[in-house]
Amino acid sequence: MPNGHVIRGSRVGSAPVRPAERYEPAPCRPVAYWCRNGHQTQIRIAAEAEAPPVWDCPRCGHPAGQDAQNPPGRARSEPYKSHLAYVKERRTDAEGEAILAEALAALRRRRGTG
Repeated sequence: MPNGHVIRGSRVGSAPVRPAERYEPAPCRPVAYWCRNGHQTQIRIAAEAEAPPVWDCPRCGHPAGQDAQNPPGRARSEPYKSHLAYVKERRTDAEGEAILAEALAALRRRRGTG
C-alpha cells in the first residue's frame, strides 16, 4: 500500500543538486609522474599552482618524478630507533653513569635507605 508521505528518488539529508550556472570550476591541468617500477600517476592540479617535483606512487609507495626516462630513486628509509638509541646519541657513557647514580641516590633518599 503506497504511502503519500514518501519522497521518491531522494534520501534524507541529501542536498539539492546545484545548477551548473551557479559556479565555475577552477582551471586545472594534468601532471604525470612516473616511479622506478614503471607506474604512471596522473593528478590534476590548479593551472596557476606549481606542481611538486616528487609525488608518492599510490601503487607501490615509491617516489615518482615528472621525467619518465629518469624517475627518482627509492626513498631511503631510516631504521627504527628506540628511545635508548636516541639517548645514547646525546650522552656519553660517563654522563649516563652520572645520571644513573644521581637518580639512584634520589630514590634511596625517598625510600629512607642508605
